[in-house]
Amino acid sequence: MKEIVVISGKGGTGKTSIVGSLAAIINNKVVADCDVDAANLHLLLQPAIQEKEDFVSGVKAVVENDRCSGCSTCSDLCQFEAVTMDDVARISNTSCEGCGVCAHFCPEQAIVLDDNHCGSVYHSDTAYGRFIHAQLFAGEENSGKLVSHVRKQARQTAEQESADYVLIDGAPGIGCPVIASVSNATALMVVTEPTRSGLHDLGRVLDLAAHFKVPAYVCLNRWDLHQPTSVLIEQECSRRSVSIIGRIPFDEAVVDSQLAGVPLVDFSNGPAAAAVRLLWREFEKKIEQAQ
Repeated sequence: MKEIVVISGKGGTGKTSIVGSLAAIINNKVVADCDVDAANLHLLLQPAIQEKEDFVSGVKAVVENDRCSGCSTCSDLCQFEAVTMDDVARISNTSCEGCGVCAHFCPEQAIVLDDNHCGSVYHSDTAYGRFIHAQLFAGEENSGKLVSHVRKQARQTAEQESADYVLIDGAPGIGCPVIASVSNATALMVVTEPTRSGLHDLGRVLDLAAHFKVPAYVCLNRWDLHQPTSVLIEQECSRRSVSIIGRIPFDEAVVDSQLAGVPLVDFSNGPAAAAVRLLWREFEKKIEQAQ
């Protein structure tokens, strides 16, 4: 079983649109959306949810009002300004970091630490196979832990179904969710665009791939919108001995397919769809050669 992660150094490069098309092209796979802070792959795959589980990570402080004397000890000690005083202490769920100082020093033992339900994980069926995805609630942290959990669930599902691939839509950037997505993957597909920020952030994400010793291959999306920057990206990849395995042209059908909620390759036979199909063939060759 091969685990393929599609990532990008920045948002807006078309990463998720490409993953949606790959989900339609690749046979015998499980798909996972590990961009849990801004998950939107479900908009293309139209999942039918079969199972939902709560994601619990960390703790939050809760006041037992009948025991609180209103002494303000918790408010005085809280470094996150999460406590306000009324007749009793009030703790903000969005500001509380779960450090436990308030509970430890409360003279009335009126504060307890409850498990923090901070997201949901979904096991779904789609027209393209099994799909594991998640939602991290607004303002919550621990997205890296949630990504690790989604990957684990996807691998287990793939093993149960004897799937050949796990296809992962990773988060943009180089932070914790990305690190949790790429570690121990078979190969990375890095989607970039011909802009200065695309070139800069491509370098950062290729550095990350090199650090974790995961083979990385580049897809240059909308390459024809600014060809001078496309040339700079090609030069940077050559300098790093990184292969560009796909060049996808600008195509208005991409936006139309998104509005229709359908992967591009199922919506169009135009130039971008043809380039995505060629992209997968080239990527498949690379990972087969690397085995």
